[in-house]
Amino acid sequence: MKHFDMKVLLYTGSEKVFTQSGIGEALRHQKKMLKNLNIPFTENPDEAYDVVHLNTVLPDSLWMARKARSKGKKVIYYGHSTMEDFMNSFRGSNLVAPLFKKWLQTCYRQGDMIITPTEYSKELLLGYDLNKPIFSLSNGVDTTFFSKSKKSGDRFRKKFALTNTQKAIISVGHLIDRKGIIDFIALAAKYPEYSFYWFGNTPKSLITSAVQKAINQATSNVHFPGFISPEELHDAYSGCDLFLFMTYEETEGIVLLEALANETPVLVRDIPIYKKWLPDKEVVYKARTQSEFEDVIPLILEEKLPSLTANGRQEALRLDIKKVSLDLAILYNKLLDV
Repeated sequence: MKHFDMKVLLYTGSEKVFTQSGIGEALRHQKKMLKNLNIPFTENPDEAYDVVHLNTVLPDSLWMARKARSKGKKVIYYGHSTMEDFMNSFRGSNLVAPLFKKWLQTCYRQGDMIITPTEYSKELLLGYDLNKPIFSLSNGVDTTFFSKSKKSGDRFRKKFALTNTQKAIISVGHLIDRKGIIDFIALAAKYPEYSFYWFGNTPKSLITSAVQKAINQATSNVHFPGFISPEELHDAYSGCDLFLFMTYEETEGIVLLEALANETPVLVRDIPIYKKWLPDKEVVYKARTQSEFEDVIPLILEEKLPSLTANGRQEALRLDIKKVSLDLAILYNKLLDV
């Protein structure tokens, strides 16, 4: 493997705001990639560095980008956010979405290179007139850690007092409209015989009134355990019967990759990002409308449809962190003009 004579600053700044989110997980993945490439890195901006990774669009990251550029350092801006996935998220998000797009343009234009997780999000950002090189590179998934385990699955089922025959459906994400939580809760009401679990946490001040109302009126078979550790999440993937991802918009979806790696049956909403990448009835099952979800769920749970979990695992292996890190090395070559 090529030796890079450089040091990377993984700028965390206000990372604590995003620790319990996909951006926080992406940052942890970048650490694993750098270790795999034997590239030294620091999280201390006062230390010497050659390249800085920026993962948020908070004001301190923009300040860090400008500071780095003034010192002649290279800036990689990770394009995790788009106006499209900001909409229908937090309280007031749609109102400020056009302003948010302008802010994204300001931030991303500070990068010498923009890395975004998928070809879909790359196409979106190409429409932002950034005039910067944009590359798609998956956030990757740790397929060694997220690997199906009966022991882990048993731990999940014991923790939530599930019988051997009880069907458990899980989803993971912020408690926001865009993730499909209202639809998730409505489905649970249709299927009282199944247990539904939504893992994730969002400050109440940011939750829309529609989501809060849905949560307050949720049937007794819907559970909200909050944010859980990667180990507990591994248990949940291993012990559940279905990972239900009803999101309306994503730039990738790390939790989806984790479920695929864990050989968990997956049902996703049929949205543009997954159209070519994850073929319906080949890697995952898809549904578009609420009635389609209602129809497909029992077919998967009662095993009346072929299992796709082996194919899902193969797709996850293609995006394993070790493989993705090699593609990151290629991007470093471009960045440093080697």
